[in-house]
Amino acid sequence: MKGIKRLVCSIGLICIAVGMSSCSISDMGIGKNEGVDTEEAVTADNEAEGLTGSDNAGSDTGNSKMIYDNDILYENQNPPSIVTMYLTVSGGNASDNTNHTWTQVNSYSVYDYEYMGVDRYCVNGLLQVGDENGPVMGELGYGQNVPNATVSIRGQSSSKNEQKNYKITIKDNKGTWNNQKVINLNKHVSDYSRFTNKLCYDLMTQIPDMISLRTQFVHLYVKDMTEGGSGEFEDYGLYTQVEQLNKRALKSHGLDNNGQLYKVNYFEFYRYPDVIRLKSDADYDVGAFEEMLEIKGNDDHSKLIEMLEDVNDYSVSIDDIMDKWFCEDNLFSWLAFHILMGNIDTQSRNVFLYSPLNSSTWYFISWDNDGAFSTSRNARNRDTAGWETGVSNYWGNVLFRRILLDSDMRQKLDDKIEEYVKFIDEEKLNELINVYAPVVEGYSFKEPDLEHMSFDIDGYREYVKTMAKETQLNYASYKESLTKPMPFYIGKPQPDDGKLKLIWDASYDFDAENVYYTVEISDDYSFENPVVKAENLYVTEYTADVLLEPGQYFIKVMARNESGMEQSAFDYYLSNRNGRIYGVKCFYVMPDGSIEEDIYEE
Repeated sequence: MKGIKRLVCSIGLICIAVGMSSCSISDMGIGKNEGVDTEEAVTADNEAEGLTGSDNAGSDTGNSKMIYDNDILYENQNPPSIVTMYLTVSGGNASDNTNHTWTQVNSYSVYDYEYMGVDRYCVNGLLQVGDENGPVMGELGYGQNVPNATVSIRGQSSSKNEQKNYKITIKDNKGTWNNQKVINLNKHVSDYSRFTNKLCYDLMTQIPDMISLRTQFVHLYVKDMTEGGSGEFEDYGLYTQVEQLNKRALKSHGLDNNGQLYKVNYFEFYRYPDVIRLKSDADYDVGAFEEMLEIKGNDDHSKLIEMLEDVNDYSVSIDDIMDKWFCEDNLFSWLAFHILMGNIDTQSRNVFLYSPLNSSTWYFISWDNDGAFSTSRNARNRDTAGWETGVSNYWGNVLFRRILLDSDMRQKLDDKIEEYVKFIDEEKLNELINVYAPVVEGYSFKEPDLEHMSFDIDGYREYVKTMAKETQLNYASYKESLTKPMPFYIGKPQPDDGKLKLIWDASYDFDAENVYYTVEISDDYSFENPVVKAENLYVTEYTADVLLEPGQYFIKVMARNESGMEQSAFDYYLSNRNGRIYGVKCFYVMPDGSIEEDIYEE
């Protein structure tokens, strides 16, 4: 067994540290042998080449199911350093979809492209790496005058922001940067701190059984040579670069680049037989498939389908499923980390599923952590988390639900939570925050980022101070979630011979306590004056002797166990004024007396 993996940091490229001297992650207290057990993992090939193929592929016998990250990748990472990049954009040609202006690229969101039915607009780009004085000899793009990359926006919901995230793809035979050909530059506008994603990935380099990705603060300048552009370099402010997980990255991290790799967009481990098909199936629709799972590796889906069939076959025990299809240490490490970090947007997305070619084992690799620190964010906004806390956040996912239904599996998760909460404590988070926050302050509280920040600088400093308590607060919420009934879904109300029939799914209680329900209907989601209210129901249906006039209505069902702990339904209503209202379903009574429910696309 080895201790916490050390991550020695030094200045890799030409970079600038803001407001502090150069420091390593081990200087911040991460590289100490505190609280987390690990095993020897780095092979001789890793140490010699920094790349492996099959040596770390993860076969299916004994401890060989374990996979480990390639520590060498992080040896030269210096968390507070900033790399300066210069991007010159220009028009290209229709065949490459680069015959657009920079203004056009920045004018549309992903949803606009979906509505228009076209691919995301691109432009040609010349990416050059250097320092604040300009491109530097020996770095990517130095001395070049013609494009070496293509550029488009990236992200989903973030693409609606005024400040865009960018995907810069270096062309073949045009070199690499840090052995990467896809450069993802993220603004993280919705992240109040602007460093959450980087902090989480840096922490993961120290977590056994998790695979991290390389990150880097980037100061970006853009020269727009397309129609209407200024032709001068303009300051685009601070970005966070995050390594793209693809076949090249798998190889860099010592994993099998011939294996299966899926980016989860929205996927809860159901079988989805109409969508998840073999590519040889006559009804296979790659577009529909990739709405759920983007194919980033081998496109033989047979192993995925076999796994999903077992997960959804309740005659197969969860013990057998875990033994055959998953690595417990990897899965419970991933789950414990995100529960403690408050990364609630991980129950059905923001993760990669990876499986080596000659193995049946699937591994979880994190992606997009800017949803972490949700408890700190909710406290600042005075928002409630509803069911999106602790284990209830994962109850809608069939794989995680089957794991949580088993007391032995819950104990394994609990053991990992107890292990990690001692490691990722308030002191450690404070040390990291005190490194990243000055970097953000030095760049983001001036143009062009200033007007897009959520706070002034005093408010920012106040907020980041609260972040250090995140894991302790989430640990308490996790413990409490085990004592609550689990969330459930509300059915659509049904007219029934002049009355209204209300139905909902049963809630589950880990301690086998009786669960009772309160159901209400109101014409306002505040439920101050409900037109229907029934309490202490033991069954999951209720027929209300009421005939509703045409209009908008809301139904709320709360579950309460014998200990008095309450849980809301999965359903929610989106209010333009007050955001997400948990545990509430909106429905409409139509003029003909029929009922339509309000449905949101995930």
